[in-house]
Amino acid sequence: MEKKTLIEIKSLVKRFGNVRVIDDLTLNFYAGERVALIGQNGAGKTTLIRSILGLYTYEGYLRVLGSEPRKHRQKILMEVGFVPQLPPPLRMTVTEILDFFSRIFNIDRQIFIDLANRLNLDIEKHINKPFLKLSGGMKQKLLVSLALGHQPQILLMDEPSANLDPEARKVFFAMLKEYRPDSLMILSSHRTDEIKGLINRVVEMDLGKVILDEPFATIEENLESKKP
Repeated sequence: MEKKTLIEIKSLVKRFGNVRVIDDLTLNFYAGERVALIGQNGAGKTTLIRSILGLYTYEGYLRVLGSEPRKHRQKILMEVGFVPQLPPPLRMTVTEILDFFSRIFNIDRQIFIDLANRLNLDIEKHINKPFLKLSGGMKQKLLVSLALGHQPQILLMDEPSANLDPEARKVFFAMLKEYRPDSLMILSSHRTDEIKGLINRVVEMDLGKVILDEPFATIEENLESKKP
């Protein structure tokens, strides 16, 4: 059966000044994939994610759900959940954020609250606090709940478990395992050990290029064959 392409990239280039942070990248991502996007700092992972989100201009061809991210950003973001590496400096209160997401996605805000509760964030205790005043872990739990709550087709996660405590990490990855199977997940992570039970493809970047793109099962087989 033909795989459904959700993100299509051809000859993508992103420059900052004279530096090519994304260097002539060609890559497709498909429905049902759970992709570990790995590489050293400066490899271009976050820049690629931000380009997919329509945050950057670029050269080359990039389509998300068939649309160009810069021109159709609002439409695309209705079907994308994003958890950033660093929480944004939102000045809104928790209740204002919940109301905003509930309104734009036309779903009951209790859905986001229930997900946060699963991650052991008692939102009701902090409902009137500005997002900025929450701890790093609380911010991350709320952002995860907002990303998953509207059941988008694409989840983009940049070091999503970095600020989570061990128990919340377990719950978080359990939530991802039960997430809609027809979705695409791209997880940029340094902690490949903790996502190996989830992923089915590994894409490694270095200096803006893809240096490895393999099914995770193939990588595991290769590692097993090299064991003494």
